[in-house]
Amino acid sequence: MRVRLNVYFPPELARQVSELAIRRRISRSAIVEAAVASWMTPDGADRMEAAFARRLDRLSRQVQRLERNTGLTTEALALFVRFWLSVTPPLPDEDQAAAQVKGRKRYEGFVETLGRRYASGKSLLDEIADDIEPDARQRDPT
Repeated sequence: MRVRLNVYFPPELARQVSELAIRRRISRSAIVEAAVASWMTPDGADRMEAAFARRLDRLSRQVQRLERNTGLTTEALALFVRFWLSVTPPLPDEDQAAAQVKGRKRYEGFVETLGRRYASGKSLLDEIADDIEPDARQRDPT
């Protein structure tokens, strides 16, 4: 059996409760009931702290992956530029115009390939991990 209670909210809070009910497709009563139950639960603060700790841990791992990926990307680019500069001889002046035209066409092809690859979800970083550790995956199938 449920007991009916009449409560009064400031207009802004009532609007927020209504919007949340629409987004979550639940009743406003269910939202208020959950909020009151959470308020009345003595370990609510501990659960909230644990939830924040889990989220912070997840965010920390994501930032570490971003740092690793950015470092790997920067290192790969620097290595490529160093290699390209060391093996590419300068062109004579009379060949510069033709080389620029050819370079633009090759760059357009590169951008198209990059776009297709990005849209497909393939990642060079994933391929590098696969290339480096294929033997380890064969030994340990988990």
